[in-house]
This record gives sequence, C-alpha cells and structure tokens, in this order.
Amino acid sequence: MSRSRLFLITPRSIDLEPFAAELDEALAAGDVASLLVAVETTSEAALQRIAERLVPIAQARGVAAMVRGDSRAAARAKADGLHVDTGIAGITDAVEKFQPKSFVGAGGIKTRDDAMAAGEAGADYLLFGMIDLPEAPEPHRKSIDLGHWWASVFEPPCVVLAGADIESVTDAAGTGAEFVAVRDAVWAHPEGAAAAIRRANLLLDAAATPNGEEDA
Repeated sequence: MSRSRLFLITPRSIDLEPFAAELDEALAAGDVASLLVAVETTSEAALQRIAERLVPIAQARGVAAMVRGDSRAAARAKADGLHVDTGIAGITDAVEKFQPKSFVGAGGIKTRDDAMAAGEAGADYLLFGMIDLPEAPEPHRKSIDLGHWWASVFEPPCVVLAGADIESVTDAAGTGAEFVAVRDAVWAHPEGAAAAIRRANLLLDAAATPNGEEDA
C-alpha cells in the first residue's frame, strides 16, 4: 500500500504570533504535505491577516497551503489553493475561477453522491470528515467508509480526517487515502505539536509496510 501523507489543519482559534512559532516547529518535525488554514473568525480582515502570516511559513517548509472558504484571503496570502465546503455550487464556481492556477479542494461531503459530484466538478482533492464538528478520539465511521470507497475506485486524491487521538492516524491511513488530516490530534497532543507530527509519521510509515511494524 502506498504511504499516506499528512494534511494538517489549523486549530479553530489561535493566538497568532505564538501559534506561528508553534506551526513552524511542527512543520520542521516531519513530513507534512499540506496545511489548511481553517481558523474560525467572523472577520474577513482577520482571516486575511492570519493567512498572510501562516501561508509563507508553510511554503517555506515545502508545504502546500490552502485557505478555507475565502478566495480573497487565499489570493492575497498567495496560498496554493482554496478549500470549499459550502456545497457543489461553490466547488464548481471555485474550479471555474481558480484552476489551474490554484488548487481547489472539496469538503463538507456527506454522501457518495456528494463525492461524485465534487469529483465531476473537477475538485483537486476531496476531504472526508466534518471539520466543524467536535472530534472524537477515533475517526468517524462514515469518513472511513467514504475514504475507503473513494480511494479504491476513483483517481482524484482524497483526505480522511483522523480522530483526536494521534494513534487514529493508522485507521485513517488504512483506507488507502493519499492524505490523512489531523487537527486536534496535533494541537492538543500532550507532548506538543512537533511530537505529534513525529508520531504521526511513524504511524504512517508503519501503515504502509507489509507487516505494519514501526521502525525502531
């Protein structure tokens, strides 16, 4: 089985400057493919300020950076892409406006029909898992089922959201998804975000090996 890579999602709320330092330390700790800036704020100006601070940190580490739901903030921060989870109309509109210059990711997917519609609209990746909901220790069963189905049938890559326990990365990777999304599992890890990234990568290495054993 091919190895999944990490898709890191920011916390819902942050203290920008301390978090910027924590993010840089986390990204330096191990392989991360992508960062999704998904801080919850009612202010477009605040999201833009956050994106403009965090996107360069990710890109300097070779990590693709996406912004959730705000094309203006994504453009002004020179992000690599836009993440849309407001329905198929929003995905279609974003694909028409921003590809191929920018990636367009699709979230908010609840059913197989939603997934196929997003794929047909041209989304660059599909994320299975509701990032607005509180995270349980384990991945949601529907996210696992959708990820396994999509990864086994369709070509566009998918992302499966792991649970709040870093060990749940193994279950998400077991779907065959190209990417495993982590949020609370990293930012709420008792040993810190960098330790969580290191642990997640060990788990992904093990999940991709035939015997499933971690390297010493």
